[in-house]
Amino acid sequence: MKKLLVLIIALSLSVTSCFAWGWWGKKDSTKDYSSNQNIEIENQGSGYVGTLPDVTKNFKTTEIQKIKPTFEESKNFNSSDEIKPIPTDNPAFVNIMLKHDKRSPYLNDIYNDILPQLENILQCIDNNKNVQIFNAKVFFFNKTVEYLQEKYNGKPESNYTSFLKLLELNTHTKTIANLRREAEKYRPYLAYTGSGYLYNENVINQQLEYLKTEIQDTIVILRDEH
Repeated sequence: MKKLLVLIIALSLSVTSCFAWGWWGKKDSTKDYSSNQNIEIENQGSGYVGTLPDVTKNFKTTEIQKIKPTFEESKNFNSSDEIKPIPTDNPAFVNIMLKHDKRSPYLNDIYNDILPQLENILQCIDNNKNVQIFNAKVFFFNKTVEYLQEKYNGKPESNYTSFLKLLELNTHTKTIANLRREAEKYRPYLAYTGSGYLYNENVINQQLEYLKTEIQDTIVILRDEH
């Protein structure tokens, strides 16, 4: 019985040692596991310390290409020999390219200032604009005529028919503007008889029609001025 027990123990020890020897034998004999363990311990927290693949060999760097201008450079661009002078002695250039203004200063004042303002006053009458708008247009027209009267005082232009007609129209527009302003102020307190008759709406409309005709006649005279 004792021999049998000793035999079983011997077999158990033999199997255990063989299993241990077989597991250890499967390890790669070319690797030093003890040293690897030390490397892992030493490099903890230092990131990957192995060899990385070279990823740049499959890429080509972009080279900056220089582009030449398609035009030819002028070496003496600022040179007086390269710049041609303006042919001011050529009548074709002077009359066509420079386009000298053939109007006199007086005609420029008429066409640029007076005529547009007269047309604005006509529109106020045709559209039956209120007193404030009408009087504002008349005010600017009066100031413009006063400026021209001072500008051409003593000059030949002050004797032109168009200029004299302009002065006459200026007086008429101021009269109508004052009449409309007074009518707005006193009409509620005056009867349409006696002195109040002047502020009657029908009378004022009739005066506006007279003024409209006079403005139209003046525009014709101004446009015929050369």
